Amino acid sequence: MKILNVQASAGMEWSLTRKLSGCFFDSLNKRIPAVEIEELDLVKNPPPFITPEWIAGAFAKTALTDQQRAALAKSDEYIRQIETTDLFVIGTPMYNYGMPAILKAWFDQIARINKTFSFDLSRGDFPIEPILSGKKMILFTSSGEFDFQKGGAREAFNHLVPHIKSCAHYLGVDSKKDFYHVAIEYQEFKDERHERSKIESFGSIPGLIDKIFV
Repeated sequence: MKILNVQASAGMEWSLTRKLSGCFFDSLNKRIPAVEIEELDLVKNPPPFITPEWIAGAFAKTALTDQQRAALAKSDEYIRQIETTDLFVIGTPMYNYGMPAILKAWFDQIARINKTFSFDLSRGDFPIEPILSGKKMILFTSSGEFDFQKGGAREAFNHLVPHIKSCAHYLGVDSKKDFYHVAIEYQEFKDERHERSKIESFGSIPGLIDKIFV
């Protein structure tokens, strides 16, 4: 199995999502040392944003220009990377109720017609279908506030997890059955609820490994 470890927190060494991801990989290596892990740190190597040349190249019906090929080069690299990945581990904080811009930029580079999805109006109101399949995702998140889950007091403010779940099909992940989420909350409150949330999240990792690998 190949795992792609995608990190998006600018908090670096004090980031809770990086610590959660690190705990997961430490525990996994002790139990299944033969797993191949590839690192993708979006903070150290930020993805480029979409440009007019990118759009023109992605939808081109004729040979690409040099500028279009250059604009799509990083997208091509990311897509080759995800094609050979079996499990995505994404560590990300909630920034202003959504994804960090670098994580959104990564998804934007991956969502390519005839590369990661097909588009056919004969399918009616749902013309998009993913091309990749059979992959899994673990999402580690942290947030300053709390109660973002379905039915929670801040459900309407959660533009992080639902957005990632909506984009997961571009990676070949069925978010209904192959998506796992672990969240640390209350970070800005710095109280016993935050400590309990950390304990529960780190404590859930052995069971998560059992679900996916055993």
